[in-house]
Order: sequence, then structure tokens, then C-alpha cells
Amino acid sequence: MTTITRVPQIVRAETTPDFDQRAIEKRVGLVVLSTDHTSEADYARMVAGERIGVFTSRVPYVNPVTRENLRAMQPDLTAAAGLILPEEDLDVVCYSCTSASVMIGDQSVIDAIRAAKRGAPVVTPAMAAVAGLTALGVTRIAMLTPYTLETSQPMADYFVGAGFQLERLTYLGLDDDRKMARISTATLVAAAREAMVEGAEALFISCTALRTACVIAEIEQALGCPVVSSNQATAWMCLRLLGETAARPEYGRLMTLPLSDESGSRAGAA
Repeated sequence: MTTITRVPQIVRAETTPDFDQRAIEKRVGLVVLSTDHTSEADYARMVAGERIGVFTSRVPYVNPVTRENLRAMQPDLTAAAGLILPEEDLDVVCYSCTSASVMIGDQSVIDAIRAAKRGAPVVTPAMAAVAGLTALGVTRIAMLTPYTLETSQPMADYFVGAGFQLERLTYLGLDDDRKMARISTATLVAAAREAMVEGAEALFISCTALRTACVIAEIEQALGCPVVSSNQATAWMCLRLLGETAARPEYGRLMTLPLSDESGSRAGAA
């Protein structure tokens, strides 16, 4: 049996493409650790949308969580940021590691990322948490971390140095961020209850690996006070720097508040 194959007609379209300025209106760069399980999912929930794209790059990181290993990421930050839409502008960039932003220093993180993405505001979780607690109008805080005491103490010092009175520091003693990401949300709620102390006006829960954003409203209801977490704070700060003002109370009281001009200036917003 003979099969007759019909050759399709092939033509070049006469329509001249009309190009939008961008494929998506606003661009958020997200630099996460190579071991991170949580930041991208949280940003997909809290930041990404029809008008906002989140574009991610990963920076090499090796456990355990120690000062030395956290600081070792600094030389790779520029290259990691540069891999996000190369030669194109970003509207804001977040480096998603709380403890490393403290160990390396906010300004050093900003300088490293801006070497690749000049002019973009840069957000760190520590910086965003300070801005968030300030927006909430609190000065006396309690803090919960999943880290060892060695890693937790510099976190405490950072917030005291920012002008807060730390009433209690509670730590879980873990040194692997992959295990931190697996802490159940029920455990996070229970640990938050334990971490809160009389006299504190708010609780800060550190670490971008923790899945706290999913239960932050539940924790606030249980404690009867505002709660700030790392990914919630950076998502809030990135959204406000983009000019997005919609309240998202399901992610905590902070997500209903504006960002101060001073906090925006620290990130490098025009």
C-alpha cells in the first residue's frame, strides 16, 4: 500500500510583532541558598501574581549552620544575583537568609548584589524584620530561632543594636537548614507560645527555612500580639518597595501596614 505524504505549506507570517516593554510588569529577584526548601514557596504565595514575577537564583551553601559557613556565601552573591535575568533590571532583590545577612552584614550583602544588579533596592531578612517591628511600633520583643546558641546570639545582638529591648531569646538548637525546613507547623505554633514572655510586645521568629508564614495569623491569635517572621517580613518589604499596598491580614498584622521612607531608603529605594 502506497502512503501519500502531503507537504504542508510553509510561510513566514506577515504580522509584525508588537512587543510589550516587559513580559511581566514588576520583577522581584530572589537569591536563596542551594539547600533552601521554603523561600520560593512562600514568595509564590505572598508575592508573585499576575503583575509581579519572582525570579530565583541559588547561591552555594554547605551545612552545618555556623558563622564560617554562613559568611562563606559572600563571595558568590554577586554571581548568583547576576544569573537572574542577565543584563536586565530588577525592581527589588531579596537575599533570603536571615543568619547570613547578620553574619555577613546588610551593607556587604547590598554591595555584593548591586555589583550585579546596579540600582536595585536590596532587602535582607534581618533588615526587613527591623523595618517590620518598627512599623508595628514595638520596642520590646521576644525572639525564637531554630539555630544553635552560637548562631542565635549574633541575631540577638543585631536586634539589640537596632534599638530593641530583647526580653527573651529562645532557640531550638538545630544546625542544618534542611531539618529546619521540616519542622512541623504545629511545632512552630507550640514553640512560639513557649518563646513569648510577659513584657514583650511582639515576637520575631527568625529563619527563612521555617514555614512560619503559613501559620503566622494563627500564632498571632494564640499570643495576642504581633508576630514577624523572616519570609513574611521580606515579602512585605519587597511588596511595599514595588508600590503594592494591598492588605494581606492572612499573613499577619505586618502585611496590613505601610513601609516607612527611612526603611525604604536603607534598602536603596529611590
